[in-house]
Formats: sequence, structure tokens, C-alpha cells
Amino acid sequence: MDYKEILFSLQDGLAVVTLNREARKNALNSRMRSEITHAMRMASSEARAVVLTGAGDAFCSGQDLSDAGSNGGQLDLERTLRDEYLPMLQAIYDCPVPVVAAVNGAAAGAGANLALAADVVIATESAFFMQAFSKIGLIPDAGGTWFLPRQIGLAKSMGAALFADRVSARQACDWGMIWEAVPDAEFDAHWRARADYLASGPSKAFAATKSALRESFGRTLAEQLSEEAHLQGQCGKTRDFLEGVTAFMEKRPAKFEGR
Repeated sequence: MDYKEILFSLQDGLAVVTLNREARKNALNSRMRSEITHAMRMASSEARAVVLTGAGDAFCSGQDLSDAGSNGGQLDLERTLRDEYLPMLQAIYDCPVPVVAAVNGAAAGAGANLALAADVVIATESAFFMQAFSKIGLIPDAGGTWFLPRQIGLAKSMGAALFADRVSARQACDWGMIWEAVPDAEFDAHWRARADYLASGPSKAFAATKSALRESFGRTLAEQLSEEAHLQGQCGKTRDFLEGVTAFMEKRPAKFEGR
């Protein structure tokens, strides 16, 4: 695909997907959603870690309300969510390698929930998250009603959705919505170091970790312990496990291959 609304790079196992509609605060239009979906599916098979970030001073301002597509000037929200958002968010969530959202600025509406679809969210301290939907008579979408309650509980989710307040990156970190908030001056170097760590790590163990943590919500303790045993058995047969143990015994950093 010839990307026009995003930038895509792949180097040393790390794929970086940059939302690139800076003049529109990286608002999501139909083509951008299609390009993100394509890039994520490609990265799933070619990369060992993926970063989603934004160009300029915003991560993503949400749905571009001027993007009427081909529907006679009217945005069909139900169709758009089912046919465009669902495959994009599923491609992010289903990605077998770690996905990091490097939130470089405002993340509002669908843009906030695009970030929350990632495995790890690292934000600059000047960034904020905002469930802006009620301000235009809508409900949180793009996965917001699923991600938020699981990350910060029902009470905080309800307040964030109903009041549509800005939640600072520091507050989001304190609530457990994101992994960390980083001083602006350190942000780029920090998320790249985090991403490089993941891209050079034990990829099969990372994939199993993602699966085990996510599926635990629907299991009893006994079921989860059984699944842990199964997944650990698989990880124990990988070259990376052998390398990790060997490196530990030799008191040196492990050199994982992702297999």
C-alpha cells in the first residue's frame, strides 16, 4: 500500500507507525484507518515490536468529523465503526508482538482509545487523554467502553465518559490507565529505548505473556494455573529460553533471537 496519511518504518525488528495528518492534529479519516490496519497486519509478521505515535504536537484528535466518505456528505457512524474501526483496532489488539503507544500530545475521543488499544502506553507529561464523545452527543467508541473499565474501573470510567474531562498523562498514570508519563525533554529517547528493548526481547514469551494476562479475566484460578503451565511449557522449548538461561549462568546480557 502507498501510505499517504501515515509514515511507516521498519528497522532492527522495530516498526514505527506515525499518524501523519499534522495539520488536522492527526484526526482519523477513512484512508488513515485503512493504512493503520494494513501497517499493523504487516508489522505483525515482520516486526518484533511496534510503536504507534503521532506527528507534530498531537497524538490523535479522534474522528475527523469532516470525513464524510462517499455517503453523500453524511458520516455513517455505525458503518464506519463496524467496517473501519473494528478491523483497525483488532489488528492492533491481535498483533502477536508488543505494541507501544508513544503518546506525544493530545489523545482525544477515538484517538484516546486508539492509544489504549496498545499493550503499553507511554505518554509525554504534557499529553492528555479525553473521552470527548458526550460533548457532541455520542458514547465512547473505538473500544473505549471495553478498555477503560478494565484499566481504571467502572467509577473512573463513568466519570471520564460522562464529564469528558481532560485527564493529564500524570493522572492517567496514577489511575493505571497508562504505563508511564515521561518528562517532555526525555520522551523521544525514552520510548525508543523501551521499544528497542521489546524489539530485541524474547518474542514468543512476550506473545504468551499478552495472551495469559488478557485471558485471565475469564478464567478461574485453577484454569489460569493450567494455562500458565501450558504456555510456560511452550516457552521452555524456545531457543530464547536456552539463551536466557545460558546468559544468566555466564553472567552476560542475553541475545534473544525472537524464536
